[in-house]
Amino acid sequence: MDGILVIDKPEGITSHDVVNRVRRILRIKRVGHTGTLDPFATGVMVILIGRATRLARFLDKDEKEYEARVQFGSETETGDLTGQVIAGCGLQTEELERKVSEIDWNEIFAQFRGDSMQVPPMYSAKKVDGRKLYELARAGEEVERKAVPVSIRKIELINDDHSPRSAIRVRVACSAGTYIRTLAEDIGKAAGLGAHLTELRRTRAGKFRIEDAVTLDELEAMDDRLGRLVSMNDALGHLPEVELSEDRAVKTKNGLSSRIAGLDLADGTLVRMTDGDETLIAVGEFAADENSVRPVVVLG
Repeated sequence: MDGILVIDKPEGITSHDVVNRVRRILRIKRVGHTGTLDPFATGVMVILIGRATRLARFLDKDEKEYEARVQFGSETETGDLTGQVIAGCGLQTEELERKVSEIDWNEIFAQFRGDSMQVPPMYSAKKVDGRKLYELARAGEEVERKAVPVSIRKIELINDDHSPRSAIRVRVACSAGTYIRTLAEDIGKAAGLGAHLTELRRTRAGKFRIEDAVTLDELEAMDDRLGRLVSMNDALGHLPEVELSEDRAVKTKNGLSSRIAGLDLADGTLVRMTDGDETLIAVGEFAADENSVRPVVVLG
């Protein structure tokens, strides 16, 4: 069993819990994913099954899209609703709601669109000297974190009649590795009100959308679970394809390069190497000087 499964992660469990439950449902050990979600967060988790676990590095850098609720008036130690409040703006509810309603959010959001540097939060799974930051934070330690480049392509308001008037809902499309909790905190600072994240739902990871996802309960109840798998070839459909002859497919499986005529690609471009049945044999790298493709990950 090899392929990609799109799971709609529920609130209240870890990404590791999701992987373990998929293992139990599918009765397969080789299960991975392309990006964690915090326990309070929900939405798209791209789960890799069988040999597809070897494709993680080609999928985990894809753009992500989220819907989030940002609550103004207070900051928490974690940047979200799970942490203790560490600072407040000192405003009464009515005054806070009035200020939130008067803010020009397009002007605020303009500060965050495009490329920037973002400091990872202490409560995150990012590792420093081999230890996860959240482990250090829980031990009462705070360490210096290097800012990393992120890119926010889209940030916009979502109409919402269910949130408190002291909060807003936003839709964000951003590069992998962008922390929405940190973005919420920065929006709060820009508004002069302080803020933290109270809701987060990932609606897209690369080509995989929430509309394509199934819940864990739905997966467990399915008779045709294989029918939910996205093939490895389709998952990497954003890469150029090189179709191999039967002879070259065998040589590719043995790790040998193949000269390919007529490829107009930049040196180092990653390509899908497939057979005549559209089965992914390998992911290769194009060498312009030799006009050849060298397999870097063999799957066939």
